[in-house]
Amino acid sequence: MKRDATLERLGTRPDGWDVIVVGGGATGLGVAVDAAARGYGTLLLEQSDFAKGTSSRSTKLIHGGVRYLRQGNVSLVLEALRERGILRQNAPHLVHDVPFVVPSYDWWESPFYGVGLRVYDLLAGKHGFGASRLLSRDETLERLPTIETEGLRGGVLYYDGQFDDARLAIALAATAADLGAALLNYMPVVGLVKEADGIVRGVRARDAESGREHVLRSRVVVNATGAWTDALRLLDDAGAGPLIRPSQGVHIVLDRRFLPGDSAIMVPHTDDGRVLFAIPWHGRIVVGTTDTPVAEAALEPRPLPEELEFLLVHAARYLRDDPRPEDVLSTFAGIRPLVGNPAEERSAAISRDHTLLVSDSGLVTITGGKWTTYRRMAQDTVDHAALVASLPERPCPTEALRLHGHTEASEKYGSLSTYGTDAERIQALARQDPSLAAALHPRLPYIAAEVAWAAREEMARTVEDALARRTRALLLDARASIEAAPRVASILAAELGRDARWQDEQVARYRELALGYLIDGGGRRAAGSSRL
Repeated sequence: MKRDATLERLGTRPDGWDVIVVGGGATGLGVAVDAAARGYGTLLLEQSDFAKGTSSRSTKLIHGGVRYLRQGNVSLVLEALRERGILRQNAPHLVHDVPFVVPSYDWWESPFYGVGLRVYDLLAGKHGFGASRLLSRDETLERLPTIETEGLRGGVLYYDGQFDDARLAIALAATAADLGAALLNYMPVVGLVKEADGIVRGVRARDAESGREHVLRSRVVVNATGAWTDALRLLDDAGAGPLIRPSQGVHIVLDRRFLPGDSAIMVPHTDDGRVLFAIPWHGRIVVGTTDTPVAEAALEPRPLPEELEFLLVHAARYLRDDPRPEDVLSTFAGIRPLVGNPAEERSAAISRDHTLLVSDSGLVTITGGKWTTYRRMAQDTVDHAALVASLPERPCPTEALRLHGHTEASEKYGSLSTYGTDAERIQALARQDPSLAAALHPRLPYIAAEVAWAAREEMARTVEDALARRTRALLLDARASIEAAPRVASILAAELGRDARWQDEQVARYRELALGYLIDGGGRRAAGSSRL
């Protein structure tokens, strides 16, 4: 994927595109893959960077949703479990199994949750990741050596999927490009193009880098903007009522010493009724999440002090070594695009199923859902978009479509495993230029060649793109990522033809951003002790 070459393609379709997708998160990228795979001329436009919003800020799970089973939403769980299996099949370099343990401290918990998780296994059927079973106290401690031992009776073991969300987004973008789609980041849509009869036939988009505005025509426009769904709907119809009820989910990242081993913890019921996870991920531990209604979506949301306190308190209940604010390597927040229901008082109770709408003008809007079901959401969306645009009817091929980088042996690439087969080309860059073989920082698992690759092949345009989403340095250790920023800026400048002033501006801008991922650096310190 090369941005300059893609910009040149915008002028090569005088008759316009078949489908323009607005939004470069999980849903929009999935729609672009599906549409391109069916042979439709497809253009995707993203206001910032791919997966800048919610799609890079998830709990890093590909799962059926144990909580949704408890709510009685069996159809959603069935669909998600099936999609979980399909995604592991199509992207084994990005999705893998993780054992989860539900620790039991009351006599009834193991049999109660054991039955529920057995149902979870049965619903998964042939797409299952492993059979659940009850664990003794000793077996629980063997899997979770740092679990709080006071009152521990045992646990329940089950299996779910884990992934790198931003890397999967880039793999989807590359897959869409491989199939002939054109994708552009930093290209916000500022208006819709309508015919005299009021039917949407394209968009007006502004290149954030050059300031140039483009009028781009298409037979149908898909609104896949997630938390910003209503903003595009208002461009279509100024009287459109609100659809999205945004909710903020926050995570903290801790050193691996707090939970060594390969098993994750699942706490099925916290003070606010949510499920809580503590999950090994890229050599760290991710703890989350919260569910806090917010008035509006922010492109760079910030954790609230009470959310950080909530996570630290609950982590301390289940971990023998209580994490404190100074132990937090990074924090991150994402905005869920939940479809609101005035009858619901809490966003935790709102369904994560997706919603598909077609306006009177023909604007197709897809929203809600979750990462696990992105492919099914895309299939439904393209089916409807093709009808709206009277495109030739073609079957959806994505159920068996291998994603870019697909390999069953990604572990042989070590720290480059999430690139799949692209890892070989990154290794070749490092061999050709020894300076690119050097680590970006002693506390980070990345080499300089990954930054060069991100600029050349993955449309990374800023230090933030490279450190937050092409690599996950910002989430793994925000302080280390700040220290690595000057080196990253230097590599990007060489790749993109930028000057020293640009480098200085990028480093300063990134530092300001990354400080917001630190509890002390952002001026947000969880009050008091990490225990209640």
